[in-house]
Amino acid sequence: MPRFAANLSLLFTELPFLDRFAAAADAGFQGVEYLFPYDWPASSLAEKLQQHHLTQVLFNLPPGDWQAGERGIACLPDRVEEFREGVFQALEYAEVLDCPRMNCLAGIRPESLPADVAFQTLVENLRFAADLLAAKGMTLTVEAINSKVDMPGFFVDTSLAAMTVIEAAGRENIRFQFDLYHMQIMEGDLCRSLSRLCPHIGHIQFADNPGRHEPGTGEIHFDRVFAHLDALDYQGWVSAEYRPQQDTETSLGWFRPRIN
Repeated sequence: MPRFAANLSLLFTELPFLDRFAAAADAGFQGVEYLFPYDWPASSLAEKLQQHHLTQVLFNLPPGDWQAGERGIACLPDRVEEFREGVFQALEYAEVLDCPRMNCLAGIRPESLPADVAFQTLVENLRFAADLLAAKGMTLTVEAINSKVDMPGFFVDTSLAAMTVIEAAGRENIRFQFDLYHMQIMEGDLCRSLSRLCPHIGHIQFADNPGRHEPGTGEIHFDRVFAHLDALDYQGWVSAEYRPQQDTETSLGWFRPRIN
């Protein structure tokens, strides 16, 4: 059975953020992730992890101005210094939280920015971040996010785009973050893709499609996908990153049989 983690940015949102750690542990999760830790002191987050015997499995590098619609700055040549400062900030959190991996959001490419310039900027930024993380024994992931529904213009929106930039960066500790929801929208054929990419995958996230809700609300056959991950002997975390149709507890019908 895969090792399941809960994304606290999307799950248990009925509760204040710091109370979601207890809710996740009570529900049976052993790992947690969330989009960003930077609004809270790292010591407060570490205390919650220790108190509830949870593992911090992932968080994202700083994305720029999220509230203003930015979704990462790693492909933007005029934001390189800000990106690098963000890597140092993320490393400080990762060390306190004992988090072994961080995800890099490539960002939305402005129409005025040539694709080749965005690509080379992203490659250089990935090398910079990966080298710093490697010195700490940490992994950097690159996520492909669908550009059809959720993030129009996102620069890395397919598994091919992600693997192309990872190979160009040429660092052993850069892995692909495979999100079942995003890849179902962009590509489909999830089990075949997982088989092909499994050696390069550093983290997996999921939600059903359409709607980005819990398993069983859409078209993805999650029992088959999870069984396929077991058959592939995938050893990483698989994080629930969906928006519950109702409340989180009601949405966990897919999870309860897997912890009993």
